[in-house]
Amino acid sequence: MLVMMLETVPVGLRGELTRWLIEPHPGVFVGHISAMVRDRLWQKCCTGSKGGGVVQIWSTNNEQRFQMRTFGTTRRQMVDFDGLQLIRVPVDPESKKSVKSRSRERARQSDVPRGY
Repeated sequence: MLVMMLETVPVGLRGELTRWLIEPHPGVFVGHISAMVRDRLWQKCCTGSKGGGVVQIWSTNNEQRFQMRTFGTTRRQMVDFDGLQLIRVPVDPESKKSVKSRSRERARQSDVPRGY
């Protein structure tokens, strides 16, 4: 199983990937292909991304049961933590508020009285 996510890449590259994979959501590709085809698609995406970002995740025989790699600029960062691959989501200055304070703000902005 293979999942590829492309961010801000040329439309032609996305169209080319549909020869081997399906695109259930814009920029997300899924399929079951051989390791050789997977590596060639990776090379094709890296050379054709033109400043965009590519994430590739595939199933394999390790503790997590998957492996991933990234190329270019993506909204999330891959981090190796003692052999486990994790995803770090950069924090926006706007999202530094606590969940409680954001929910209080939404409640104040809402026209619905509390208790409903």
